[in-house]
Amino acid sequence: MSETENGAAHRFLIADDHPLFRGALRAAISGPFASADIAEAGNFGDVTADLEARPDTDLVLLDLKMPGVSGFSGLLYLRAQYPGVPVIVVSALQDTTIIRRCMGFGASGFIPKTLEVDGMREAIRTVLEGGIWTPSDMEIAQDDAETSDLSRRLSSLTPQQVRVLMMLSDGLLNKQIAHELGVSEATVKAHVSAILLKLGVESRTQAVIAAAKIAAGQGTDIIAN
Repeated sequence: MSETENGAAHRFLIADDHPLFRGALRAAISGPFASADIAEAGNFGDVTADLEARPDTDLVLLDLKMPGVSGFSGLLYLRAQYPGVPVIVVSALQDTTIIRRCMGFGASGFIPKTLEVDGMREAIRTVLEGGIWTPSDMEIAQDDAETSDLSRRLSSLTPQQVRVLMMLSDGLLNKQIAHELGVSEATVKAHVSAILLKLGVESRTQAVIAAAKIAAGQGTDIIAN
């Protein structure tokens, strides 16, 4: 049984839209963390609802591709909204560009879904101890200066700005975004202006293109859910 230093059990949130993989990940966690409280979420709305209810969560294991998010938007949102909760990305996408972007956007680790159980447990232990974990057999090169700057700018967005950018990417108009978020159109316009300023672009179309460029990586499309 694994426990925190003060004797309280860990709490994990598994965020993946495939029940079979959630079950497999739960089984992997339950070995060394038998006393852990393990919650599951099959879409991003459930992820945020769970974290709202339990902000004391010790670790989120997040799939990049799940209903409610596109590309890295889910990771960006969680890091902005819950900076104290570490996130390990668990993904079938193993392109080194994807891993590099995840780490650049604040992930504490990256677990390929093909990783054996012992490796998953090692990654989780490393992150819980405050470390960073990526696959040791992957050479992760650096982005070019322009892409690194854009990644940094995206990371500076607030949670609400990330949500607005997600909706812009889905083609929603200001009126529709205002309805979805329960705010005024003026508030949406203010968010859009702030997004353009932070990303260093002049139009919402350019903002969407910039976000898509980062999400696409090197020919790897992770935009679609």
